[in-house]
Amino acid sequence: MIIENVLLLAGQRQLAIKHWQLAPSQHWALFGHSGSGKSLLGAWLNGELKAERGQLSQRPERIALVSLEQQQALLEAELADDDSDFSDVQDSGHSVAELLAKASTQVEQIERVVQQCDLSALLQRGFRLLSTGETRRLMLALALLKQPQLLILDEPFAGLDFAHQQQLLKLLDDLAKQCQLLLITSRDEELPKVITHVAVLDEQGINQQLSIEQWRQHPERQLLQQQAEQQSQAIVAALRQFQAPELPDPLFAIHDGQVSYAGEVLFSGLNWQIHPGQHWQVRGPNGCGKSTLLNLIFGDHPQCYSNHIEVLGYRRGSGESIWQVKQRIGMVSASLHLQYRVNCSALEVVLSGLYDSIGIYQQPSELELQQARLWLSLFAMQDLEKRDFKSLSYGQQRVLIIARALVKAPSLLLLDEPCQGLDFLARSTVLKALEQVAKHQLSHLVYVTHHQEDSLPSISHFVDFEAGKVCIS
Repeated sequence: MIIENVLLLAGQRQLAIKHWQLAPSQHWALFGHSGSGKSLLGAWLNGELKAERGQLSQRPERIALVSLEQQQALLEAELADDDSDFSDVQDSGHSVAELLAKASTQVEQIERVVQQCDLSALLQRGFRLLSTGETRRLMLALALLKQPQLLILDEPFAGLDFAHQQQLLKLLDDLAKQCQLLLITSRDEELPKVITHVAVLDEQGINQQLSIEQWRQHPERQLLQQQAEQQSQAIVAALRQFQAPELPDPLFAIHDGQVSYAGEVLFSGLNWQIHPGQHWQVRGPNGCGKSTLLNLIFGDHPQCYSNHIEVLGYRRGSGESIWQVKQRIGMVSASLHLQYRVNCSALEVVLSGLYDSIGIYQQPSELELQQARLWLSLFAMQDLEKRDFKSLSYGQQRVLIIARALVKAPSLLLLDEPCQGLDFLARSTVLKALEQVAKHQLSHLVYVTHHQEDSLPSISHFVDFEAGKVCIS
């Protein structure tokens, strides 16, 4: 495949490629900062976008793409089909089996991808009941049903637990014998062994094409780490300006907690408290209940009122206003990210953290505007202030969701895979900042990540979901 003098445009995002040749025997990884156009390339190669100019020759006939944007699009399609308003039954979306059947009529082929992507236990589950990692596996299965000659994977490990990360690495080694791979990623430590070449994007387009050996020795990563250190120190300094409120003890408590769906118990008998000065990591496989637990704390889960829960001195269901609780809690999650389907600017997304709303429905004060602009600048996004949220790349959107959570200096910070979709610089900045937040007790973290390299040294308390049990340590 040969790309010559191509210009891609989507809103205010663009990507220019002078010359890039991908020999059939080569498997490539593509690195670049958020907004550099990585996802535009995947969408264009997949036929979802037309180039403004340029030429693509020797394009494979069958191309499949797996991306976070596609995952968002499928969820929005499922939400559009929601008929809950016209029936007494909560619509959980099409089942995994139905979605696979829509994509292929070949039973043997479906059975093969079900095994490859470990979907057997999920076939009858509705799409909207899938965890982030389970959804990623479904998206991969749908791509494989196309029997691609070129498989494009945009952040392929996002949301996968450790066991499924390892399974995917092995699967990619096998797939490399059948098709060409193009991985768009920010995590070079997760590259499969079959990757032979790396392309690097900047504002001008693809500026470097390297062998994998050349990339391993590249000095740019050290420079980015230094930049991340400076940005993280500025973020921590901004949080230090807020006066810490007096906190109740415990900050959170759940007594004999239980969550079930359609008669299936997700977890039960959970007794857990968060005391001042503690930071917690929640661990476990995809679908075990980690995100559900964070949503119980935040009050965004319908079963939080059928459980005995206390949050920041309030008992759930005792007449408290949900906003009284949320104003002291910051939240970052894939589900919250997906809720931003309204038209609003980057500045309004950060501002909405002060009101705990999706979008802005009141006139902000000048002080609030200054506060939101400060947080845009701390993440080097001040030039995007007026840009529509939906026009930004997934990684840029996730940075805004993080800024939205931090803008009010919350007492409790709930972080469900916060680094999902972030480029190398943003991820390094966020992780360094969170470590300092925990170390200096600037907030209390409840943290979910499936990536061992994203662990925070200052977190020493753990909630582990293991074989249907919940262990507190």
